Amino acid sequence: MIIDLISDTVTKPSKGMLDAMLSAKVGDDVFSMDPTVNALQDKVATLFGMESALFFPSGTMANQAAIKLHTQPGDLVICDKYAHIYNYESGGVAFNSGVTCKLVDGNRGMFTAEQIKDVAAVKPEIYLPFTKLICLENTTNKGGGACWDFEEIKKIHAEAKKNNLGFHLDGARLFNALVAKNETPQQYGKLFDTISICFSKGLGAPIGSMLLGPKNMMQKAVRIRKLLGGGMRQVGFLAAAANYALDNNIERLASDHQKAKEIAEVLESCSYISKIEPVETNILIFYVDDKIGADNFIDKMKSKNILLTPMGEGKIRITTHLDYTDQMHEILLKELKNF
Repeated sequence: MIIDLISDTVTKPSKGMLDAMLSAKVGDDVFSMDPTVNALQDKVATLFGMESALFFPSGTMANQAAIKLHTQPGDLVICDKYAHIYNYESGGVAFNSGVTCKLVDGNRGMFTAEQIKDVAAVKPEIYLPFTKLICLENTTNKGGGACWDFEEIKKIHAEAKKNNLGFHLDGARLFNALVAKNETPQQYGKLFDTISICFSKGLGAPIGSMLLGPKNMMQKAVRIRKLLGGGMRQVGFLAAAANYALDNNIERLASDHQKAKEIAEVLESCSYISKIEPVETNILIFYVDDKIGADNFIDKMKSKNILLTPMGEGKIRITTHLDYTDQMHEILLKELKNF
C-alpha cells in the first residue's frame, strides 16, 4: 500500500464521478457548444454571486489569465512572498504579462492592509511600475493551509478600491477555507473582482479550474485562454467531474482537516520534531531535527511507502485528501510514533 501525502492533487475519480463523466452531454467548447461546461459555469457564477465564470484546464492558467486581464506590461502586482503566483507558476507573471511583483513579508502567506497601504497608494511616475493589482491566496499553500481572516480581507479590499486597483483571489483551496471558517462563496464574490478555484485538489476532480468575474472580463478571458493554449473541445467530460465534486465533496473536506490535526497531535509528541506550523485545513508543515534532516526523513518514510513533500528551508509537507483512508491514517500515525 502506497500512502501518498504529497498533495491533494493525487486523488483518483470515484465511481460516482466516473459515472457522471461517462454520461455527460458534450459539444465543442471552443464554439461554446458544450452544454455540460456551460451549465457548470453558470452554476459556479451563481454560487459565488458573480456575473460570469470560465472553465480552465489548470489553476495556474486561470491565475495567469486573471493577471493579464488586470494589468499591462510594466505594471506591478502586490502579493505575499509565499504567493503561488510568484513561487510556483514558472515565472508566468513576467513571461505572460510582463509584470513585476511587490512581495510582502506576511505571516504564513498572509499580509495586512497596513502592510500594503503605502505601495497601494503610490502615485504613477514614469520611472516606477504602476501598481494595478492585489492578489491574495486562500488557503495559503506555502503557508501551510492557513486561512485569511475575512475582516482583514475587507480592509485590503477597501485599500484596493480606494486606489483603483484590481483585486484577485487565488482560491485554489478556497473551499477548504470556507469549510474551516464556516464562510460562504458569496462573501468572497462580493469583494473580489476575479476569483480562481480548483476542482482538482481537495474536491477530488481529475482536472479543472474556474475563473470568475464580470461578464466583460470573462469575455476577454476566453481570448486569453485560447492564447495560452487552453481552448478545449468536448470538455463536458471534465466539467461533469467538477460538477460531481461540487455536489458531493465539499462537506467531507472537514474530515481531511481533522486528520491533519490528528497527525499534528502525534508529531507534537515526537522528540525528533523541532517545529510544527499551525494546522487549520488539510496541509501540515513541520520541521525535523537538524541531525535527521528533511531529505533524510522523507527518504526514510518513502522506504515505508509513505510519500511526503519537501518545501524548501527544511519544511516537510503532509497533505490529506479524500483518497487518504482511515486505514492509511492509522498506519501513518504508527510509523510517525515509531520513527
